[in-house]
Amino acid sequence: MKVCRALTIAGSDSGGGAGIQADLKTFQELGVYGMSAITAVTAQNTLGVQGVYPLKVEEICQQIKSIGDDIGADAVKTGMLFSADIINAVATEVTKYNWANLVVDPVMISKGGATLLQQEAVDALIRNLIPLSMVVTPNIPEAEVLANININNLDDRKKAARKIKEMGTQFVVIKGGHDESGDIVTDLIYDGRDFEYIDSKRVKTMHTHGTGCTFSAAIAAELAKGKDVVESINNAKMFIKAAIEDELGIGVGHGPTNHWAFQKRKRGESLGIK
Repeated sequence: MKVCRALTIAGSDSGGGAGIQADLKTFQELGVYGMSAITAVTAQNTLGVQGVYPLKVEEICQQIKSIGDDIGADAVKTGMLFSADIINAVATEVTKYNWANLVVDPVMISKGGATLLQQEAVDALIRNLIPLSMVVTPNIPEAEVLANININNLDDRKKAARKIKEMGTQFVVIKGGHDESGDIVTDLIYDGRDFEYIDSKRVKTMHTHGTGCTFSAAIAAELAKGKDVVESINNAKMFIKAAIEDELGIGVGHGPTNHWAFQKRKRGESLGIK
């Protein structure tokens, strides 16, 4: 039996809702062996980020090298990379190991508003990492930064998707959660030729911490299992939809999503949440 492997290169979230903690939970729930290379340690909870402590570049590279030289990876996702130096080093390692199934989640700002990507790092992301990616998964504010345009409607999102696609990625997914103009959330997929849309009913909840991390991790997990990109994105959408709908209610701020929900639903089990 082949063991499918996925590597997350991201920050650690002490609250467990986002970052490598969310990624590893997602990999496990989707039947993929998960590995991690930590880029930064954060002190955070549902109320916000209290501290960010980036690791040295050589420490990050050694973690990636340890995986690449021994276990290998069928898919890789990146989350919070913090600085241009870290981004450039990660791009070098991804190229070295010829990891084609790369999902880039361009994490820039936390749910609480803390800056998680330095301004000078955006250029490095565009120049060196996005061209290596299979999928890029920005939310609307992140797409605005990457494409350098204001997004006010779906046509603007399509324009941004075209500009991000020109950076060299194979697929762009612009998530629609930040568009609060209606009760339907529309995620936009663009492959350079056609646009596809995934619509879902908006869930009114504060417990959405880690949604971007979880969604991109689910895409990577599905790619690791050999699914095609569009199928991987659609499966990831079902995973995160269940995780948001069946909220845990943890914390008094932006609580984490429920990584158990998708598989529990498939098995017809009670969620066990009061």
